Order: sequence, then C-alpha cells, then structure tokens
Amino acid sequence: MAKNHKPALGIDLGGTNMQIGVVSPDFKLLGSAKRKTKAAEGTSAVLDRIVEGALEAIANAKLSIRDIACLGLGAPGAVDPDQGVVLEAVNLRWKNTPAAELLAKKLGVPVFLDNDVNVAVYGENRLGAGKGSRHMLGVWVGTGIGGGLILNGELFYGHFMTAGEIGHMIALPNNPPGHRSLEHNCSRTAVVDQIVRLIKSNRKSRITELCNGDFDDIKSKMVAKAFEDGDEVTREVVLHAAELLGIEIAGVVTLLSLERVVLGGGLTEAIGKPFVDLVDKSVKNFAFPDRCKNVKIVASQLEDNAGVYGAAMIALERLERK
Repeated sequence: MAKNHKPALGIDLGGTNMQIGVVSPDFKLLGSAKRKTKAAEGTSAVLDRIVEGALEAIANAKLSIRDIACLGLGAPGAVDPDQGVVLEAVNLRWKNTPAAELLAKKLGVPVFLDNDVNVAVYGENRLGAGKGSRHMLGVWVGTGIGGGLILNGELFYGHFMTAGEIGHMIALPNNPPGHRSLEHNCSRTAVVDQIVRLIKSNRKSRITELCNGDFDDIKSKMVAKAFEDGDEVTREVVLHAAELLGIEIAGVVTLLSLERVVLGGGLTEAIGKPFVDLVDKSVKNFAFPDRCKNVKIVASQLEDNAGVYGAAMIALERLERK
C-alpha cells in the first residue's frame, strides 16, 4: 500500500451498533465514534446516523472531511462489493440498497462497500488473531451470525460475490420455518429468545434478575454474567448454541481444510474464552479427517475495531487500484 494516502474512514455497520474510525495508512486509529443502528427507523435514518458518526470520528481525529481519502463500509448480509449495493441485509431490512452511492453523495468521498464480517475478518487476518494465516474462516456471533473467508491469503467472494454467509446455512432442517438456520439457533438474538422461552415455561434463571424482568433489554453481558454464575438455563442454551456452531464450522473446515477459525462478535466477546473453548471442542469432535482437528479456534484480538480497521484497509487498497 502506498504511504502517501490520506487517512480513511472505516465503518462497521451491525444490526444493533455501528463502530466508526479514522485509520491512517500505517494502521493507527486516529479518532473514533459509536452509534446505535436503529434499523427500524428506516434506511435514510441509518445513513444519516452513519454520516453523523463519521463526522464525529473525523473531528475526534482533529481532521476535516477534506483530509479523508475514502470510506470503507462493512454492512451485514449479502453485498455486491463491485456495485456497492447491499443485496439483502435481514437485520437492517435492506434489499438492493445502493449504500456506497448514497453515502458518497452525503459525504463527498469515494465509498467502498463490503460485508461486515468480511471486513472484520480482513482486519483480524492482517493485524489480529488471524495474522499470518492463508486459509481462514471468521465467524461473528452477535445480533445475527456472519462469516468471512480468507483463501490463499485473500478475501474469497465466490462466483456470486456472497461467500461466507455461514449464518444462513441450514443447521436444523426439521425445525419449523424461521428456526432452521445457524443464525436462527446460535446468534445472540436466538440465545436470548431461547432463554426467555424457557423462563416463560416456568424455568428459574438469573437472567430475570439481571434484566429487572424486562426481557426486551437482555444484553450479551447479562447472558455472560448468568453463564459465569452457573445459571442452569443460560448454560443449557449457550452449550447447545456452541455445539451447533462448532458442528457447522467443522463442516466448513472439512470442506476447505482451513488452518484457523477466528470467533468474534458481541456474544463471543462477552462470554470470552469459555465460549471459544466450547466451540473448539465441538469443531474437534466433528472435523474430518483427523489432521483437520489441528485447526486453531481463536478469539478476535481487535474486537470492536476489527471491522473498522478492515473496512479502512480495504477502502485504501481499492482506491489505490482504482
């Protein structure tokens, strides 16, 4: 990468939160900002919050928009990076949304789009837990479940430019509609829903106390606290989710013979090593052949900043090629 570039904006747009940062060409975080996504308010409102957060991050870096070379946006769901279009983002309720074009008009800088987990995986591969790995899967467990692939040292998109959507793979085909995919069963949203269903069926859980009875306000850190305290309901649900997640990851490792898997996202980060260890155990049980059981299952090192760094790096690289 050329060293004469201006800094880039990196934005990790999730279904619940967005992380925004100004990243220098030598990978220093110069300024940052956070916003709630609030997807229910509509596309226009989400884009306006992205712009507000971007300008705040730029101000925190003591720069102006004129100092910014480009913007990299990681959006959840299936995207077309070449066209800058979000094809389908369930958590945002977006379909065929030209996000890159819309943001470029609002901010006046080139905008480069990719999948949110792709950019986080790229950040981890270049700077974090996946550094040095040429064949790697990243799985982010949060509001939904997203994935990204590094093959032969580069992001892999596939023929339809949507590779990595592990969360939408069918895990339990005999379940009722809406409960069959990995995301339907193992995301933070799914874990919380399952815990709440068990509580409402008269199971006792610390979660009720931790959320003050407001089941709409259960956060990943509450699940982590209940899990740590040995809450039976929470442990039952999390152990099931981790095993199922590991089975699906093992299938990808078996298919592609991957050397490393990086786990990230809000639920992974909240529970931490115990969750990673549970997934690791499941992967080792189901990966084939035996040599594939040597795959390393590790936690994200960059955490919230993985997507910010990755999006900014991808944007700078694409700008240079352009």
